[in-house]
Amino acid sequence: MEKSKFVFYSLIAAFGAFVAGMNLGGISGAIDAVSAEFGLNALMKGFVTSSLMAGCLFGALSGGSLSDKFGRKAILTVSEILLLVSAVGCGFFSHGAWPLVVYRFLAGLGVGALSAVIPAYISEISVARWRGTLVSLYQVFVVIGILAAYTANYFLVSADVSWHYMLGLPAVFAALSVCLMLIVPESPIWLAGAGRKSETATVPFRELFRGVTGKIVFLGSMLAFFQQITGINVVINYAPGILGNLGIAAGDSLLQTVIIGIANLVFTLIALWMCDRFPRKTLLVTGCIGSALSLAYLAYAFSIPEPSQAGSLIAIVAFIAFFALSLSPLMFVVTAEIYPSRVRGTAMALSTGISWACAFLVVQFYPWMEAAIGAGMAFGLFALLLLAAALFIRFLIPETKDRPLEEIEEYFYGKHE
Repeated sequence: MEKSKFVFYSLIAAFGAFVAGMNLGGISGAIDAVSAEFGLNALMKGFVTSSLMAGCLFGALSGGSLSDKFGRKAILTVSEILLLVSAVGCGFFSHGAWPLVVYRFLAGLGVGALSAVIPAYISEISVARWRGTLVSLYQVFVVIGILAAYTANYFLVSADVSWHYMLGLPAVFAALSVCLMLIVPESPIWLAGAGRKSETATVPFRELFRGVTGKIVFLGSMLAFFQQITGINVVINYAPGILGNLGIAAGDSLLQTVIIGIANLVFTLIALWMCDRFPRKTLLVTGCIGSALSLAYLAYAFSIPEPSQAGSLIAIVAFIAFFALSLSPLMFVVTAEIYPSRVRGTAMALSTGISWACAFLVVQFYPWMEAAIGAGMAFGLFALLLLAAALFIRFLIPETKDRPLEEIEEYFYGKHE
């Protein structure tokens, strides 16, 4: 496949992640209005927010295996249709908390499937030299979608029933994404496997936990665990509230949330440039340490009576920046690279499902943690987990930069022969 074509098709596939990002970011500006309108307590507020992540868990687990069976393109298209239906439901048919939970769970099914299948699809149509950059497009488009949602929230906040508009806006882009998917081809690697159906269809799920394959899947799953258990989606989903608790007025907090979104995009774009120019492990370890130090300052800020508003905002932006340069895009890059080709879709589904399960836990229970132990203790715990992630990556994750997928697979299996 010519370079211009696989770049073009990668961009179209990654555009689905833009819609996913709008769903992830849109709730941040809407949740306080939803809570006030429906009288939600802390746990229910968390459930409305985290229901998308719960759907992501099931979407990721099923999407990867279904893409192994029916093809990457088919599952990408179905996932984007789910996002379209969900956005319409949130925008026009949600007149209580439970309909919102149902529609956001539906969106999560689509987002979760996309998070597993987009990196796998792009890795399979790309050459080794460009693979890291192109797979990172998934995260770039997620971040652009989050920023678009933050910006829309800022302008919509004064409108009547503003939260309906905030949550319904992704429908426009989901419809466009469905149309664009009509012109992309199926993954050639998947087609080659489909031509050997008797061989590929017999790979059982339990094989992911056996022998060398099990060790590889463990490494990828731990990367996925660390990506989300360390609190990134707490900041993404609750940024206005976190800033408000640090003394920043409500209107200013929405504007500064946009600033956080811009920083997220800028550093994700820098990561896109860096990921095929610097060793993956260097970026991951450095990013984890920088993120940990940023959250340690934030934990300190919550522990004193009058924290510096500027210092707190800088710490949040620094956390977003370091995370965007490391775990945010490179978890998907490295897992897509280390998993064996015949189980890549299913293995990506498992690790991505673990990632979304951790996202669900931290988003669901952060309001409770904030009330029970305080935001400072919560962010201190996230900082310690980031240090553990740095150690894990430093000693157990192999370098995959510039290595063909076949060579990476041979490295693992040859090492254990």
